Amino acid sequence: MNLLAMTIHLPVPGVAAVVTAQVLGVLLLPPLLMSVIAKTKAWFGGRDGPPWLQPYFDLLKLFRKGAVYSHTTTWVFRAGPIVSLAALLTATTMIPVLGPNSWLGFKGDLILVAYLFALGRMFTVLAAMDTGSAFEGMGSAREVTFATMSEPALFLCLAVLAISTGNLQLDDMLGTNLAGAWHSVGPAMLLVVGALFIILLTECSRIPVDDPLTHLELTMIHEVMVLDHSGPDFAYITYGAALKFTLLGSLLVHAAMPQVAWVGLPGALLWLAALMALALLVGIIESTMARLRLNRVSLLLAGATVLSGLAVLLVLFNKLA
Repeated sequence: MNLLAMTIHLPVPGVAAVVTAQVLGVLLLPPLLMSVIAKTKAWFGGRDGPPWLQPYFDLLKLFRKGAVYSHTTTWVFRAGPIVSLAALLTATTMIPVLGPNSWLGFKGDLILVAYLFALGRMFTVLAAMDTGSAFEGMGSAREVTFATMSEPALFLCLAVLAISTGNLQLDDMLGTNLAGAWHSVGPAMLLVVGALFIILLTECSRIPVDDPLTHLELTMIHEVMVLDHSGPDFAYITYGAALKFTLLGSLLVHAAMPQVAWVGLPGALLWLAALMALALLVGIIESTMARLRLNRVSLLLAGATVLSGLAVLLVLFNKLA
């Protein structure tokens, strides 16, 4: 990887306000998407649901509280939420969210983004195991097991995008260059979108892989790892989960809508509408189906790997033809 090829998208004076608004929009958007999911599930249950701004109120409440630390934990437990959120914020600078360009990008940044996701997961798992609780160790084992199944699918999807566009930078892989791939290998792109959606549900601990609202010890995966966190630390974890959904959702939306390359306020509103529609779809899924048994989750992730693997073969055959 040639770090000298790094390109930083610095705002020129004429568009500084637009870039600033985009940065603030990306940072403020994740809790709103969680609110869309909660509202959708409430509507399906015949309820009004929580207020639209409830996720923001919850974060503010957590930041005003103090954190409680066990004497058996070390610095790893305290560093877990901070490192995980820092890794996601770093990935935010390389993934286009509310527009066609990211703020910081370079050739090969797709590898760094994937490993930033893995870094955040690793510290979350280490923080859970640092408590010495067998209960949290069980959740950590499940988290790592499913991660080993979802990461190959993610890398294969990124490989399809890279081969189709001939680029190794996420801006170019997810930009208008991908529109040509939809015309030439549309079936492969459909498989990629399907695999990315399964990866989104898995990485963000959503139904049918995991239920973020459950506290039943036999079915908990992600939530069991963060039971001992409190106060600002739990706020970092809650916001980080919403941010991860936003980032992976952005990858999915850009892969599914490569023809759209609007810039400025109209483009930002378009991407915002697409992400909210994705959150609505996730809410509908969580309202109409139950969580899968653990042995069925592995089959679902294997299916995502198969879909992305078939997409790779289709793209390679198209290149050789």
